[in-house]
Amino acid sequence: MYDDVCMAIDAVKHIVGRALPLPGADVDTDRIIPARFLKCVTFADLAEGMFYDERFEPDGVSKGHVIDDEDHSGARIMLVGSNFGCGSSREHAPQSIKRFGFDAIVGVSFAEIFFANSTNLGMPCVCVSEEDSERLMAMAVGSPGEDMEVDLLGMEVRFCGDIFKLSMPEGAREALISGQWDSIQELVSRQGRADLVAAGLPYVGGLEG
Repeated sequence: MYDDVCMAIDAVKHIVGRALPLPGADVDTDRIIPARFLKCVTFADLAEGMFYDERFEPDGVSKGHVIDDEDHSGARIMLVGSNFGCGSSREHAPQSIKRFGFDAIVGVSFAEIFFANSTNLGMPCVCVSEEDSERLMAMAVGSPGEDMEVDLLGMEVRFCGDIFKLSMPEGAREALISGQWDSIQELVSRQGRADLVAAGLPYVGGLEG
C-alpha cells in the first residue's frame, strides 16, 4: 500500500481579467528581468524587477511604460508578439511575470524553454495568429477596462464580443486543465511510490548501513 499524500493542485481552465498589450517581437528574458535581479535567494521579490529597465530610468523615475498605466492596473492577461521569452533560459523571467499578477500570456509564439517554465507555474502561454494578435492589442488599447477570457477548454479567447481561436501543445494544455502542471508537487505527493521503487533497487538499498 502506498503512503502517498496527494496534495491538490489547482486546475487551470479559464482566466478572466483585464489585458495588457505589450507589442513587439523577440522580447528576450534579459528585457523581462534584468540580470542584476537574479541574485535573489528565492523568487518571492521578482515582481519589482519585471521589465524594470523598460519602465524606469536609472534613477528610478518612471518612463510612463504601458505596464504602469493606470488604465491597465491589475491586468491578469499579457498580450505579446512573436518569439516571446527568447534568449537565456532563466526561469526568473516567467516567475517575475507571474508574481507581478499575470495568470496567462497570449502571443503569436513563445521560446520553448520560456513556454515550459511558464507551464510549470500554471501560467498558460497560448497562441493566436499574428493578425488576431494585432487586433487583440488594438482592442485592449481601446477598451482597457474590459475583461478578456482565456478558455483552455474551448481553446478560445473572448474579448469585447469577439472570439479568437487559440492553439497550444496538447500535453501542456492537458497538464493545466487536469491540475498536473506542477511536476515537483507531483513528485513530492508520490513519495511513497518513490520509496518503494528505491527499496527494490540493489544499488540504492545497498548504500544503507
